[in-house]
Amino acid sequence: MTQPQRQLIRMTEELERTTRVNYLFDFYHSLLTEKQRAYVELYYLEDYSFSEIADTLKVTRQAVYDNLKRTKDLLEDYEANLGLYGAFIKRQQYYRQIREYIKNQDFNKIDAVINELETLEEE
Repeated sequence: MTQPQRQLIRMTEELERTTRVNYLFDFYHSLLTEKQRAYVELYYLEDYSFSEIADTLKVTRQAVYDNLKRTKDLLEDYEANLGLYGAFIKRQQYYRQIREYIKNQDFNKIDAVINELETLEEE
């Protein structure tokens, strides 16, 4: 594998991690403290660097790193216990299937996917 390919893979993985944290934050931000929300918003939503966050919040870069790590781990714990993001992803997949089945006029499969969606909503 070439260096540019490795870089592209790392960038893609980082983008996926950032996207996941943004979604987790969307679902669970109300369970975080004001301070935790501030760190996540500045880093993941506003794209501040650790140094910029440290300057803004009058803390060290290490404090920024530690707080972001703890908060990210906390968001992952919430997801592991509540599963809101996972259910959201499943619903998105079902909606894509329905659109594809409509395009192909496969109405029997649409009914099956709707039943799966209803089951998901009951969980």
